[in-house]
Amino acid sequence: SPSPAAVSLGLGVAVVSSLVNGSTFVLQKKGIVRAKRRGTSYLTDIVWWAGTIAMAVGQIGNFLAYTAVPTVLVTPLGALGVPFGSILASYLLKEKLNILGKLGCLLSCAGSVVLIIHSPKSESVTTQAELEEKLTNPVFVGYLCIVLLMLLLLIFWIAPAHGPTNIMVYISICSLLGSFTVPSTKGIGLAAQDIFHNNPSSQRALCLCLVLLAVLGCSIIVQFRYINKALECFDSSVFGAIYYVVFTTLVLLASAILFREWSNVGLVDFLGMACGFTTVSVGIVLIQVFKEFNFNLGEMNKSNMKTD
Repeated sequence: SPSPAAVSLGLGVAVVSSLVNGSTFVLQKKGIVRAKRRGTSYLTDIVWWAGTIAMAVGQIGNFLAYTAVPTVLVTPLGALGVPFGSILASYLLKEKLNILGKLGCLLSCAGSVVLIIHSPKSESVTTQAELEEKLTNPVFVGYLCIVLLMLLLLIFWIAPAHGPTNIMVYISICSLLGSFTVPSTKGIGLAAQDIFHNNPSSQRALCLCLVLLAVLGCSIIVQFRYINKALECFDSSVFGAIYYVVFTTLVLLASAILFREWSNVGLVDFLGMACGFTTVSVGIVLIQVFKEFNFNLGEMNKSNMKTD
């Protein structure tokens, strides 16, 4: 099991990375809007590049966090980026954030705290040999084949026809790629531990690390493309909220199949994590579903006075 100091450091890095990631969609959307007004490509806009750099920094932070604490703890903490991104979007993009949205931000943060308290604090896969065994497990291989088939259908058939009008198409592509991104990131950290050792397994560790790096690079590039396609067509905070819930669910499923970190969670902690994730999801729904309702505390007080 990692030391308490390592867990604390991993948690701190995960929280900071979540906040940084929460700003990326907003900054990229702002850059896309600015570029459209000028009639130029968003690749020439400095704000879009700031969001892209923030995305890279956030992913590096996630990589460091995955090497220190279990995946089932780091991934749900991405919820903190949703309220942060919504607040930032209300200032930079003038997107609405009413009283229910603010309450949703509070619930998302509270749910994240519950997730931290009840998450597993020990790893189920800690060596390269265990990682290789898990990667060749028939259940995990079958899951990856299903994900690949779904990605091919979405990218080549569904996305060209329905992507610009249905937000779930682009979100599904990016979220399914998370089934490769997060396990690859975690696996690279485990394989890297043996690369610099002078033993027969170091060569195998290097090969495994290179394969995982290639998979990680391809999945990030494809995600990056479809995230920007989605931001061109849809509201950034709506995309960020739905993307978080779908991405987190699929990543936790992939991690549960590969690393089986849930085997270290007791019934009480499992129920606590389920309640925490539910609280986060409700908070995100409040942020997004009721964002078009134009009311605040002042108007509520006025309506109560009229009723009296």
